[in-house]
Amino acid sequence: MKPALWMVCLVGLAWAMPLQAQGIRIEDDRGRMVQLSGPPQRVVSILPSLTETVCELQQCHRLVGVDRYSTWPAAVQDLPRVGGGIDPNIEAIVALRPDVVLVATSSRGSERLEALGLKVVALEPKTHADVQRVMGKVAQVLGLPSGDAARIWRHIDAAVSAAAQSVPDQARGARVYFEVNRAPYAAGESSFIGETLARLGARNIVGADLGPFPKLNPEYVVRANPDVIMVGDRNFEGMTSRPGWNRIRAVQEQRLCVFRNDEADTIIRPGPRMAEGARLLAQCLTRKAPAVRREASS
Repeated sequence: MKPALWMVCLVGLAWAMPLQAQGIRIEDDRGRMVQLSGPPQRVVSILPSLTETVCELQQCHRLVGVDRYSTWPAAVQDLPRVGGGIDPNIEAIVALRPDVVLVATSSRGSERLEALGLKVVALEPKTHADVQRVMGKVAQVLGLPSGDAARIWRHIDAAVSAAAQSVPDQARGARVYFEVNRAPYAAGESSFIGETLARLGARNIVGADLGPFPKLNPEYVVRANPDVIMVGDRNFEGMTSRPGWNRIRAVQEQRLCVFRNDEADTIIRPGPRMAEGARLLAQCLTRKAPAVRREASS
């Protein structure tokens, strides 16, 4: 080998070795730095929105296990189940020999998994900005170009805007209550669901000061007297029988949107299906809110 060519090779090795040693370094939503030796080939996800994001990035084949609630896309339905965020099956996760475990910041078991030598990345989107950021983080974890996540977000954002344009003028301004859990927990203004509703022209009865997903006293909803109530079918049973709820305008006039379980899952998961969730919310407003406008103008 000629001396000049030999020097070029040495310089190339000098640059490559630090990059290889560095691998992938990412700060997760706990503020912790996680070091991976390289792009993980065996991934466990115990948060549905993260599962969906991995697959939307065309990396479903890297998933070797998911939580019990991850049902989309169809490719994940036959994967081993490892419990849920509040009750992860640590032994099952370890047995899958993952290169990385994706969890929510609120998930339990993260420290135990780390103590057992596993790499854990905690990410939890709660707002539109979070969804965009987390998609970029997942792409980074997987060793993908940042442009991959950016393209997905641009498509989602444009589709949410299209859903907003589909809502007729007379349906805008409706006062909406969205229940995510029968405790009841609501989707407030500052949540990604609340942000979507705002883009659709709705007014959320649960202010941003209460947090993204606050637990409410049912009397709060009675006093707020929403024009439209939105809820998933699994949480609907007994709702209208709560004390005083027969006085709520939306209940009296049957302006309730009860989403099928698969539809509700689409709406409440802050990930790549947000655009479809926006379309479902827009359809609800279009069907139920016009009566509000007529009432307001009478």
